[in-house]
Amino acid sequence: MSFPNKLLHKGRPTYMSYLLLTLLYILFSCKGFSQQQLPLDEQHFTDSLGNILQSKTSDSSKAMANYLLSEYYKFKDTAKSKTYLTQGQQLSQNYPYLKALYHFYEGQYYYNWNTAKASVSFLKAAELLSSFHDKAAASARASSWFDYALMNKNEKGYEFVVDIILNRSLPIVTASGDSAMLAHYYSQLATLFMSNYQFAKAEEYNNKAISLLENTHSTSSTLLFAYLGGVSIYMYQAKSDPAKILLDKAKALLEPFPESANYPLYYYNEALYYTGKQDFDKALTAVDKGTVLAKKYNQTQIYQQFYFRKYNIYSISEQYAKAKEVLNAVINEGQLMANINDRATIYSEMAKTNEALHDYKEAYSWLSKYRAATDSIQNNQTKVKISELEARYNASEKQHKIDILQSQNNEAALKSKNDQLYKWALGLGCLTLLIISGAIAVSARNNKKLATQKEINYQQELKDLEQKHQLKITKAMLDGEEQERERVARDLHDGLGGMLAGVKMGLSGWANNNTDIMHDGDLNRIIRQLDSSVGELRRIARNMMPETLLKFGLEVALKDLCAFYNRDDLYIEFQPFSIEPGIALSVQLNIYRIVQELLSNAIKHSGAANIVLQCSQNNGQFFITVEDDGVGFDIATLTDKKGMGLDNLKNRIEFLKGKFEILSTRNEGTTINIELNTNANG
Repeated sequence: MSFPNKLLHKGRPTYMSYLLLTLLYILFSCKGFSQQQLPLDEQHFTDSLGNILQSKTSDSSKAMANYLLSEYYKFKDTAKSKTYLTQGQQLSQNYPYLKALYHFYEGQYYYNWNTAKASVSFLKAAELLSSFHDKAAASARASSWFDYALMNKNEKGYEFVVDIILNRSLPIVTASGDSAMLAHYYSQLATLFMSNYQFAKAEEYNNKAISLLENTHSTSSTLLFAYLGGVSIYMYQAKSDPAKILLDKAKALLEPFPESANYPLYYYNEALYYTGKQDFDKALTAVDKGTVLAKKYNQTQIYQQFYFRKYNIYSISEQYAKAKEVLNAVINEGQLMANINDRATIYSEMAKTNEALHDYKEAYSWLSKYRAATDSIQNNQTKVKISELEARYNASEKQHKIDILQSQNNEAALKSKNDQLYKWALGLGCLTLLIISGAIAVSARNNKKLATQKEINYQQELKDLEQKHQLKITKAMLDGEEQERERVARDLHDGLGGMLAGVKMGLSGWANNNTDIMHDGDLNRIIRQLDSSVGELRRIARNMMPETLLKFGLEVALKDLCAFYNRDDLYIEFQPFSIEPGIALSVQLNIYRIVQELLSNAIKHSGAANIVLQCSQNNGQFFITVEDDGVGFDIATLTDKKGMGLDNLKNRIEFLKGKFEILSTRNEGTTINIELNTNANG
């Protein structure tokens, strides 16, 4: 009598199907592909950090050493991990970067036993570390995003993790130039693609990681993990030859460090390789070695995986009694039974194993548990039929009745088979419709996103055109204003100025020729008034078109402007720094007008005794600061004031793509800061 296999599988699985089954099991856990990367020489690593803690070095160095030790002990000894974490936090209080980094290592502490708290800590670390821009901060920030994704994988799926790696972690480490971290994320992407059975992509990204690391970090633990990840990828594709090459390279890396906690992962992949080669004795030897070390180093996740690997080896080699013993040990040990997905897998394998042992009663019992577990995972899942399993169990007890009723059962069995075929066809039809509906929905969503993006691009183009148009208008206005200033200044100087000078010279000559009226008070007053008028006319012409700027450049013109405004009750100090002579003349003229307006406003309204004008340049950026000790004012009142002076000032600053701020308090003076772009299209 044969056991009904339709409910579980079709025939006995091949060794490759067992390998893929193990892959599926490993990836049920959110941390199944994020084995802790320990340094190869752990003793040297911990000793060196301990020496830092015992030395008289800075608090920042000691804080960093505590953080690294906290992460090192997060699986081995959680009490030690917590102690080091607390000490690191206390030593970090005066260091903003280390205070932000604390949340990353807090997430590491919670990593293995409280994913909710770890998720909050990693997200906070990613946000706080964005304020720091060195390579170390970039690496920690990228890791924070990646670990945050891992903590949320069960809820948000693998797509979320891939999105975080591609759009958060990889851009950060690429910009930082950290090749080791870049290789690390390539290997993590490879594991993710492997988990979704995309082995070609997994192989591509893992080879990228290995290529980077072999050239720059040939003795790192990251390279070790890339080698072992490659072994898994090749073995799940039944490519044992390249897998053996990588396995040997990993062994060579580990050999100088016999006490390394990375050996359990090596033995796991060695067992995977020998399982694929069907050398089951060597595979079991590797499993036994790895199990002992995983327990020694408190590596719970891989310790559980060794149990499943051992079960697979016995199943493939058809040692079903031993396979059952391993599964019973897994159940009794209890750790794998905590997760509903793991329980369902174990129940299913127990049913298959008992079927192979022809213990149909127990197989039926485990299948019932499997059914209950899968129903709780997905309420709408098709109910597992166990009528044939029941019939076969009853048949083992009542074989003689089956012989009598065989003819009647043939018709019932045919009908049952037809019903099952009908349900399979119906299920496939529904699945096809679901796939088509999903494709339509995805297409509609993509089209909507595309339309939205087009609208955003169109609005941006309109905004750019409007800005360009506004710049043209502003340029025309400023050019027109300067041209009109130049014309009026020329007319005043050459026309009215010459006429007034001629009148003065005529009067002076006439007075000299008529000695009797030479000392007349009214005549001398008129001549003095003419002198004042000529001086005022020249001042107006000078303000309209500064000849010093045209002849000697911006720095000399500004210095001359300050000297011009100086008087007995007002001192203007000019402080130039690195002003380049090669600034375009139109830009120099705009800067001159801005400073002229600022000084004029300060003289008119501030009542100051001292004004400081500071101008500096850094490549294409020009900085202006005007500070006075006058009466100050309430900045809020500016919003109610309109005037040509303030409007012209704003127009010139906007034209040079600049920005400005005003800082003022009543009776405490005023400070104005302006930043301009000398490369703006003037």
